[in-house]
Amino acid sequence: MELVSISSSWQMWMTMLFVLVAVYLYVTEKYSIESISVGIVTTLMIFFHFFKPEISANFDSTSLLSGFAAPALITIMALLVVGQGLFQTGAFEGPILRINNALDNSPRRTLSIVFILAFSVSMFMNNTPVVVMFIPIISAMALRLRHSTSIYMMPLSFVCILAGMTTLIGSSTNMLVNDVLVRSTDLSLKFFTQFPFGIILATIGSIYIIIAAPILLPNKRKQKNKNQASGQQYIAQIRITEHHPLNTSVPIAGLYPKLKDVTVRMVQRGEKVLLPPFEHALEENDILIVAATRKSLSNLLTSSPEYLKGMLNITGFQKNQKDGDYNQSIVISEAVIAPSSRMIGRNIEQIGFRRQTGCLVLGIQRRSRMIRKSMLDIRLEAGDILLLFGYESEIIELRDNRDLLLLDWSTKELPDIRKSILAQLIFIGTVACAATSFLPIEIAALSGAIAMIASGCLNIRQAVRALDMRIFLLIGAAFAMGLALEKTGGAEYIGLTVVNTFQPYGDQILLSSVFFIIAILTNIISNSAAALLFAPIGLAISQQTGIDPISIVLTVIFATNCSFATPIAYQTNLLVMGPGHYKFSDFALFGIPLIFILWLSFSLLSPYFFNV
Repeated sequence: MELVSISSSWQMWMTMLFVLVAVYLYVTEKYSIESISVGIVTTLMIFFHFFKPEISANFDSTSLLSGFAAPALITIMALLVVGQGLFQTGAFEGPILRINNALDNSPRRTLSIVFILAFSVSMFMNNTPVVVMFIPIISAMALRLRHSTSIYMMPLSFVCILAGMTTLIGSSTNMLVNDVLVRSTDLSLKFFTQFPFGIILATIGSIYIIIAAPILLPNKRKQKNKNQASGQQYIAQIRITEHHPLNTSVPIAGLYPKLKDVTVRMVQRGEKVLLPPFEHALEENDILIVAATRKSLSNLLTSSPEYLKGMLNITGFQKNQKDGDYNQSIVISEAVIAPSSRMIGRNIEQIGFRRQTGCLVLGIQRRSRMIRKSMLDIRLEAGDILLLFGYESEIIELRDNRDLLLLDWSTKELPDIRKSILAQLIFIGTVACAATSFLPIEIAALSGAIAMIASGCLNIRQAVRALDMRIFLLIGAAFAMGLALEKTGGAEYIGLTVVNTFQPYGDQILLSSVFFIIAILTNIISNSAAALLFAPIGLAISQQTGIDPISIVLTVIFATNCSFATPIAYQTNLLVMGPGHYKFSDFALFGIPLIFILWLSFSLLSPYFFNV
């Protein structure tokens, strides 16, 4: 087939030049992604204001900015908020901690279950928040197994990317390409249109990861961070309530097995004090005096709603709350008793700490000696460190307290798992509405995001923080570049060039070539930009060859998801680069073979799924 003659204009060549310059700037990272994105959109708006395309005279700045209001972009942003709601409520903390506790009995099987869980969740939500949630879990598992995190972090990112190939909402790329399809034709992808072919490619990729990860990935031992939280233990207390996980817990060999990382110093049962080794099962209203690190106490608070409720009920924490407290973040922080503090020589109850500060003392750390008494009976000394627990606004107010020196760097939000079940229900409802086509995907995602905020699973500030401005501007700019190529005839010209080069070898070779070209470029300009640039080019190829548009669109989706060779190809790669201690070349060593395997698999299997 010969190249069909089409009218090329100087506006088309200028548009291609603008796109090439933008791609170069994205790759070299001389400027921030935000600056490049805003710059290319502004340049295109100025250019087309003065020089209208000959084949589309109505193309103007309104058209170029339409990408920022595209349903696909709104859907992506909304799903990020839904994912933040799951993260903020610790919706997956309970199941994951139970899996982690089984690690000692069957390490390999447990590790497999965690990766399968990450894969499964990534099929039904944006994979970026999934990777964020699983990074600390995988790190903890690697530490317990005494393995390097570098063996697991890149596979985590790649497995989630592969899972994103299988459903329409698995990756933002899929929705972006579908948006171009809807805008250009009367067709659209269903929720599971890509699943049959996608799950086979994902399975092949996962097999490669299992086999190659121990061989190709660097075995870098995690270096100790001098700024890590102290391993010093705090004296804390746990009150056993009616439905508490520790209620009726029976000691084994004098210890309570459910408190693995916590040392029980004594149990106060009414007026009676029980000392180790313990022989009696725990009862309601027992108070455990424990020694534990900050991390262990944080893990307890996020392991079960009853731990959190018990802490909130101590010393009337939930009484006399201010309006809006329930919508604030719960945080944990540290403060030092100042040398001239009025709190010295008095215990927590005598001070009325909760009444004065609005915060709860979760634990007390004293470096000089071991304390074996109720935390509320300890008389404070200068230099004691208090582990504080409360709402963010109350912690912030401690900056002006002269009796305490607040360690701002230690402040950290805790998941409010009291609403974890509600967050799970909202997430399931969002996915169900989109999967069954009960609601359009953009309406389902936006409704889920609003439900997360309205139900208090996260507040407005947390929701806004989930909206990644880099992603927003990059996708909006890619929309503008793709639309400019389409309206000036550039997409059709590139498409015809590809057809003219590869069509003589058949439609299967043509699709294979398109896949290969996109798979290479997606690792240079990011998958979102590649998807928006090549979706209109793919549809132009479909018009010239008669290949089913759905086949072309799925080719673009699968190819743009092959973002494995560079850390800049996809945001999950950037997320795992630090925890895995990777270099740029590590991604190329492990990712390039995966791209070739997926390309060969696609090329061989495409006749069985597409009419080529």
